[in-house]
Amino acid sequence: MGDLQCAARIIVARHGAADYESELLSDAGGWLSSLGRAQSHELGESLRGERIDRVWTSDMSRAVQTGEIVAARLGVDVVVRTGLREFGVGDAAGTTGDPDPFAATFAAWLGGDLSARIPGGESGLEVLARYRAVLDEVADAHRGESVLVVSHGGVMCMVLPLLARNLAPDHTRDLPLPNCGVVALEADADGWVARSWAGRSVSG
Repeated sequence: MGDLQCAARIIVARHGAADYESELLSDAGGWLSSLGRAQSHELGESLRGERIDRVWTSDMSRAVQTGEIVAARLGVDVVVRTGLREFGVGDAAGTTGDPDPFAATFAAWLGGDLSARIPGGESGLEVLARYRAVLDEVADAHRGESVLVVSHGGVMCMVLPLLARNLAPDHTRDLPLPNCGVVALEADADGWVARSWAGRSVSG
């Protein structure tokens, strides 16, 4: 991230509720359900007073669809970045996900062990690096502006507390993000600060 003279305000939202091609785990994008579309419209309406300059989204279809609905409501453009996508399922692809194949790795990440890796997938360090690179790009492109980033619950709960200097790494252990739940961040020359998490103000 460059030397930001004016803070960029970045609102990171989880995508709307989605349906999927199969009940088996995969990295396929799925698509918004009718509930997800309604949630996305509500998100767009809630952001009308934020003067959003652009919407950035993951390349997964449920995020792109959410971003497009919000962008249409706000009259702004959409930019897609692969680095904002959910962490990959790795060797769990094609399984039912019961029991949760990611629980041990995700717990290790929240505990600070970013070398832990989803079997056949990404390490915490790799997830953090590609996600941070996009948020830094967004902040550099929108100094003094407000933008919306549409992403995914797991990666948001893992990465955002690591970036924000006023959050503990395990901040989200008991605070999961609902569909279209938002985290408000500000980026300046000193780094990232969280201002709110799923409707709750954050101190510091």
